[in-house]
Amino acid sequence: MYYKCRSCGGNVVYSPEKRGMYCPFCDSRETGERTEGQTGDLAICPNCGGQVPVQIHTSAAQCPYCDSYLIFNERVEGEYTPRMIIPFQMGKEACKKSLREKFRRCLFAPTDFLSEARLDSMQGIYVPYWFYDYQTDCSFQGEGTKIKVWRSGDKEYTETSVYAIGRRMSIEFEKIPVDASEQMPDDVMELIAPFQYGQMADFDPKFMSGFWGEKYNMTWDVVENRARTMMNQDAAKLLRESYGGYSTVKTLHQDIQVRDSGAVYGLLPVWKYIYSYKGQEYPFYVNGQTGKIVGTAPFSSGKFWAYVGTLWGSLTVILALLQVMLGLL
Repeated sequence: MYYKCRSCGGNVVYSPEKRGMYCPFCDSRETGERTEGQTGDLAICPNCGGQVPVQIHTSAAQCPYCDSYLIFNERVEGEYTPRMIIPFQMGKEACKKSLREKFRRCLFAPTDFLSEARLDSMQGIYVPYWFYDYQTDCSFQGEGTKIKVWRSGDKEYTETSVYAIGRRMSIEFEKIPVDASEQMPDDVMELIAPFQYGQMADFDPKFMSGFWGEKYNMTWDVVENRARTMMNQDAAKLLRESYGGYSTVKTLHQDIQVRDSGAVYGLLPVWKYIYSYKGQEYPFYVNGQTGKIVGTAPFSSGKFWAYVGTLWGSLTVILALLQVMLGLL
């Protein structure tokens, strides 16, 4: 599908800055007319008729000929219909600004690392996620000690008291996120969190106009072990926090039982920038809602040695001036 401006015929897109649909050609604030297109290994752009290469996991893409954004119906409908979405809150220009602010002190990064031409290549992508809810019954049995130390005269005394610890808690976990894309690195997707779910909305394909998108290629049951691991870690932490005040604690038995669970499918916004330097790719990811950045700046050895050379040249001049001054005294 494609959103066409009723006023000028341009591509209507969702604007994070305007918090709504608008036409970048005539600045019209309207949803636009929804036009359907053909999808396959090569999608047909409904605006210019060009063929758009489509990978099997792609649910939204940009036409390489007219730059219009296309959304592929069958990849956001039926079993692939997202229940929820967090629309992009940060536009491309704001993302560029955040990247420049974060890496502006990287003196030895390549000169064009944060250039306008390079940063303009970044893509806003809706990444597929599964969100898991768990209702759990948690219990803990252990042995705690409290140690009291005091002095009387020249002698030091230690008293150790031993206590039985027991805890039972019902804990509910909501929206534990696990990315469902094989194309996105799991560790990065965990680092880019958290997202603020208060801005989550019911899915509407219009939010995808102006961005790239992926459909899930890992089902909820395949990645659930990651959600369960996070849930177990958080449950164990809550149990530990409930029995503070002991000098030592020995765990005798801990049990976390899931009473009820569920999973829903949704999309989260991520900006992706890949910088290529000397045959190596440096990927950067920006949370499209909060602006959190994950990535490491490249290192330019040529820039480093040029800096060293300049520093050494300056030092040589200073030493020569000192010699002249000392010779005049």
